[in-house]
Amino acid sequence: MQLEILSPGILSLIQDAGRFGQHGIGLTSGGPMDPVAFKWANRLLNNDQHATAIETTVGGIKLKSHGTTRVAITGANVSVKINGQICKQWQSLNLALGDVLELGYATSGCRIYLAVSGGFKLQKQFCSNSTVVREGVGGLNGSALAAGDKLDCHALISQNDPHQLLAEKFQPTYGDAVTLRVIPGYQQAHFSALEQNRFFQSEFKVSELCDRMGYRLSGPTVACDIDGILSEGICLGAIQVPKDGQPIILMNDRQTIGGYPKLGSVLSLDLARLAQLTSGGRVRFEAITIDDAHNLLALAQHKSEQTQTEEKV
Repeated sequence: MQLEILSPGILSLIQDAGRFGQHGIGLTSGGPMDPVAFKWANRLLNNDQHATAIETTVGGIKLKSHGTTRVAITGANVSVKINGQICKQWQSLNLALGDVLELGYATSGCRIYLAVSGGFKLQKQFCSNSTVVREGVGGLNGSALAAGDKLDCHALISQNDPHQLLAEKFQPTYGDAVTLRVIPGYQQAHFSALEQNRFFQSEFKVSELCDRMGYRLSGPTVACDIDGILSEGICLGAIQVPKDGQPIILMNDRQTIGGYPKLGSVLSLDLARLAQLTSGGRVRFEAITIDDAHNLLALAQHKSEQTQTEEKV
């Protein structure tokens, strides 16, 4: 059973939950930019939450089924068609032999996830299938999907099993503005009270330089009393402030070390909403404590576990 890429869209990448434990050899984590939508795509198919799926940015991907399987599409709002017939996101969908699945272009949000029953069958590289193009690892030959690529997946034994859907009230909504909660870091002391106030009280915009490596923002200049630091390990969501004073939020494909001072790190829960913004999106920041962060993560985990899919009638 295979899915053939007829058109890859803007940027379509094979991703699983991420590549962890490899920073020591210079490999970053990769993984889904919006892990919330990614996990729901797999849950709708009763997959393991780490199962390999496709992340496509903006949309435009078109695939042909060479067998029988089941898929789910989550994330940014986008038109979904099977053989020209409009279908819904956030639910499981059957694909039969010869069916053509086509996604339009996102109308809100920009990261879309396409999961397949059982996940795609690929050889892992450094313990993961996640594609990081800059490093040339994961996916198919470490690169974005291209027309003609064929992805092996599990054939569906029965199409008569009940379909699963996520009720609309539980589905994320994607706007053009987010408030990101920030845990300040130890280099915060290098930013004066005035500069910290400017950062937390101002609105920034996502610049055109936003990708899987990092989101560069534009707005008021934030000054630091040092130009740089000795390069050190960088966590997901770290907020670097280079010499030009325009913050950069580091994302999944970030470098593993860096030498710019950092104000702190964005709460991991909020990075999914940031990843759904495109150039021009508005960003504000709110400081929280590390205890707040732990509590928010625990509450989010509990809410996710309590939210159940429904059978499609």
